[in-house]
Amino acid sequence: MSTPATPDGRRAIVLFSGGQDSATCLAWALQRFSAVETVAFDYGQRHRIELDCRLHFRRDLQSHFADWGERLGDDHLIDLGLLRALGDSALTSERAIRMRADGLPNTFVPGRNLLFFVAAAALAYRRGASVLVGGMCETDYSGYPDCRDNTLKALQVAISLGLAAPMTIETPLMFVDKAATWALAHELGGDALVELLVEHTHTCYLGDRGQRHAWGYGCGDCPACGLRARGHARWLASGKD
Repeated sequence: MSTPATPDGRRAIVLFSGGQDSATCLAWALQRFSAVETVAFDYGQRHRIELDCRLHFRRDLQSHFADWGERLGDDHLIDLGLLRALGDSALTSERAIRMRADGLPNTFVPGRNLLFFVAAAALAYRRGASVLVGGMCETDYSGYPDCRDNTLKALQVAISLGLAAPMTIETPLMFVDKAATWALAHELGGDALVELLVEHTHTCYLGDRGQRHAWGYGCGDCPACGLRARGHARWLASGKD
């Protein structure tokens, strides 16, 4: 993936949960835009520990990558507890993770990404940003309909109309699998960035930080851990290209 010779002058806000995908997207955005801020959402997720991990990742990213550190601006945390109030899921309450009758896992939180982007767009409007970056993907994912490219393209149009200002939604991982996500991180920041992803990002739906694997911390059994582990193994098997 090519990198512009000079940074894009627009200001970007990255939806940065603290997971592998959003952390990779943060590095991607810092490589491309002259000013980048981050935003996260507290919606009562079981793996709320991700919100703590993200701060460690930001800190070490700034110290290990000086150029990116100069472009990395403020961080924002927004309370979206209403998502839990609208209906529990296995992502917001203590229940076994399973597939539902409609083919979606019961970790699906209806409207989550839609609300994330609307809230981020309102923040971006106030902060003078015109680009929103998210780690959504429809290649290696759990089937969530609000992760699909056509959903987010439609949302981009609606947000821009609603704000009467152009707002671009960038999803650099939309059409790549998890192995390619690891490869992109390595392309952007080498072994140093990959190590930060392993040590300081969190994906496990159960919030397990007690077990460290080659691909990072997690229970090793939930769907999120499975995707991350298989992608890491495929990336290593490819020769880390």
